[in-house]
Amino acid sequence: MSLDRSAIVSVRKIIHVDMDAFYASVEQRDNPQLRGKPIAVGGSAARGVVAAASYEARAFGVHSAMPSVTAKRKCPDLIFVPPRFDVYRQVSHQIREIFAEYTPLIEPLSLDEAYLDVTENLKGMEVATEIALEIRAKIKAATGLNASAGISYNKFLAKMASDLNKPNGQAVITPKNGPGFVEALPVKKFHGVGPATAERMQRHG
Repeated sequence: MSLDRSAIVSVRKIIHVDMDAFYASVEQRDNPQLRGKPIAVGGSAARGVVAAASYEARAFGVHSAMPSVTAKRKCPDLIFVPPRFDVYRQVSHQIREIFAEYTPLIEPLSLDEAYLDVTENLKGMEVATEIALEIRAKIKAATGLNASAGISYNKFLAKMASDLNKPNGQAVITPKNGPGFVEALPVKKFHGVGPATAERMQRHG
């Protein structure tokens, strides 16, 4: 069966790159005494909220936007670290310079994640998964940090895919398996649907 070349070209190649526990990983990178320990960036044991949690802290149920008191209750050994946003911005700039080697079509979502359209990339590479692998390897070499990536034909699915093999992994959702993937998603995964709305929708089928 012959392939329709125009149909192939029309499919976008979108990569969503998401740094793994970015703020916390930067702190563990820069302070060896914090490596392998549960840490929370932001807040304190008595007040505030968690801005980011290391994977060691996440194992206890600690997550971003959680009140610090709750986080400390879940993880008594949790170490609170003050944020260093200047450092995070510097590292983010390093990462975006790597993105720019591949495409000018970069849509940052925050300091630690961005969409890249690599359909017609500067390297002339045809396989988006290979581009994602290269980018993640360059980020690791330049910053010492791990990144995960999702590859798909639109931004929504690329973002969903980047969560599938975290941390330090990547996944692809193709046009063939995309519709089935979306159909199986919980309602709460859709942008703009909060917990209360998701609960109401689930009650009504």
